[in-house]
Amino acid sequence: MRSVRIRILAGLLVLAAVGVGAWQFLPSKGDPKTITVGTTDGVTSLDPAGAYDAGSWALFSNLFQSLLTFAPGGTAPVPDAARTCAFVRGDLTTYRCELRGGLTFPSGRTMNAEDVKYSFDRILKIKAPVGPASLLGTLGSVDADGMTVTFHLTSPDATFPFKVATGAGSIVDHTAYPAGKLRTGDRVDGTGPYTLTSYAKDHDAVLAPNQHYRGAVSGTGRPVELRYYATPEALDTAWKDKRVEVATDQLPPGVLAGLNPSDPTQRVYEADGSETRNLYFNTRSGKPLHEAKVRRAIAWLIDRERLAATVYDGTVDPLYSLIPAGLTGHTASFFDDYPKPDPGRARQLLTQAGVSLPVHFTYGYAKGRGAGEQEGAEIKKELEASGLFKVTLKGYEWTAFQKQWASGRLDAYAVGWVADFPDPDTFGAALVGTGSAMNTGYSSKAVDRLITDSRRFAERTEADQDFRSVQQTVAQDVPVLPLWQAKEYVVTSEDVGGGQYLSDGTGVFRLWSLTTL
Repeated sequence: MRSVRIRILAGLLVLAAVGVGAWQFLPSKGDPKTITVGTTDGVTSLDPAGAYDAGSWALFSNLFQSLLTFAPGGTAPVPDAARTCAFVRGDLTTYRCELRGGLTFPSGRTMNAEDVKYSFDRILKIKAPVGPASLLGTLGSVDADGMTVTFHLTSPDATFPFKVATGAGSIVDHTAYPAGKLRTGDRVDGTGPYTLTSYAKDHDAVLAPNQHYRGAVSGTGRPVELRYYATPEALDTAWKDKRVEVATDQLPPGVLAGLNPSDPTQRVYEADGSETRNLYFNTRSGKPLHEAKVRRAIAWLIDRERLAATVYDGTVDPLYSLIPAGLTGHTASFFDDYPKPDPGRARQLLTQAGVSLPVHFTYGYAKGRGAGEQEGAEIKKELEASGLFKVTLKGYEWTAFQKQWASGRLDAYAVGWVADFPDPDTFGAALVGTGSAMNTGYSSKAVDRLITDSRRFAERTEADQDFRSVQQTVAQDVPVLPLWQAKEYVVTSEDVGGGQYLSDGTGVFRLWSLTTL
């Protein structure tokens, strides 16, 4: 999911220790106080068919239900709108769910299997450029019969239940959402733990507990106001001025580096995470970075250690792998192939490629999204210091930025990736598979075959070698260059609890976990 969406490692370990109790860690109903939460993650669309990014999916996980969800600390999906779900044959190509009874949309309509079928079908029909259709690549067709829904897959896919549990599985009222186009406006018709009482794009979303909710969460939380800030600096100002009680995703690197867990006026939650940041290359014919040798030359010039230390004040870790540390299949393939910056090796590759020097290309980034501008400036500096490249930086507002790369207009672009679900597959097909969400134009039969083979393993650790092989190929083809892996930070005021359960790498943003003390 874009941040394009995961925080797993230490966070999962902590939450696993608290177990089911965390899933039921809910406030009492006596205090109606609204909790204010600040974030720089924007919302692309209120329609689940039109968004595949962290900010949108964070909102969806509170306003819509999927058939499945993730309990805090859990790495396997559990029923939410569904009563039960399971593969019905051993070949992992038919997946069936029985819906929970009594789920009602805001109109009063009772949810049935037709709503589920409709929700998945319209995502694939609309196929929005920045929507989640690419995540459902193995979905062939959906059947609905009363309260039973059956998914027919085009190939074995052990990860399909994970995908059902994401924002792409958000169930909409089939009488309220058009089949062939995105719904506009500021209304949401879902059955999640919250209802949306008001929304102003790029400003705020006001959520009220849904008293009709029935699902995996055992109760409803406090009223919440999500406030959206254009830059980390603006979020930091709001936090310091006490205009928000919870700050997440994300404060400026310098502020994060200086957070003091011993400060009695705030609660600081820090955990190792699996959010990654990558530099993607437009590999299409005719583009300046089409030739793999040119992309390998860039890999020989990027200094991740310097990037992490200077731009991010040590709040991120250098990443040398497509799959982050802590997940099955993680390797250091880019370190093995490009252990340290070497302009001589870069020049040799460019000479072999027969390109004119310096190589000119455009580098795009999202304005106000973390330290994207400073990061771009540092990468430009590192590449141009060699005399081998000339980089033009271009910043765009978040939604416009997504459209730029989705239409193939950028030569290179830096995007954060917050995984859709806690499995290495979300770093495979979505990033380097043919027709990937990142739209690099890259296609490798070898990579596609390995990704397909990896989905045959119900026991996911058995897919380890497939993912290792994927990363070895990617390190040579370089359609994407891993930059760093982030830690997870949530800061709350001293009188707000539950911040440690807010986000844990499963793609669920648990606003209902927040409570006043």
